[in-house]
Amino acid sequence: MKLTDHFTVEEFSNSPTATRHGIDNAITQELMHNVFLTAMKMEEVRELLNSRPIIISSGYRGPELNKLIGGSAQSAHMRALACDFICPEYGTPLQIATILAGALPGFDQLIWEGTWVHLGLRESTPRREVLTAKFPNGKAVYSSGLTE
Repeated sequence: MKLTDHFTVEEFSNSPTATRHGIDNAITQELMHNVFLTAMKMEEVRELLNSRPIIISSGYRGPELNKLIGGSAQSAHMRALACDFICPEYGTPLQIATILAGALPGFDQLIWEGTWVHLGLRESTPRREVLTAKFPNGKAVYSSGLTE
């Protein structure tokens, strides 16, 4: 089902991990408004990235999938308000995070996670928190700003 000109519900709910483990990761009707808001924000992202195609690696994560992958219990992914993505035709994840940090309004969290970018939204006033995630020993450690 098409949400916007460039994004579908399937892109936000697709998860090879969920499929491998037999987990139903369908977005519930109660969260359809949130996934639509996220898709609209990703249209803004696409515009800032010179209309280059975006590849979503993780959108909505149901509670079972989120727990399996070790996601935060408060993850915006579980509310369909987050998206992990790349845009290879635009540039590296750091280049993408840099442009979005300076030009994208209304986000809650923007995290450069090395090989992808995480964009999170929230229902209340967005924090515009910009972070870098590093993964020593496989566990995410966050620092403020975009730091190499």
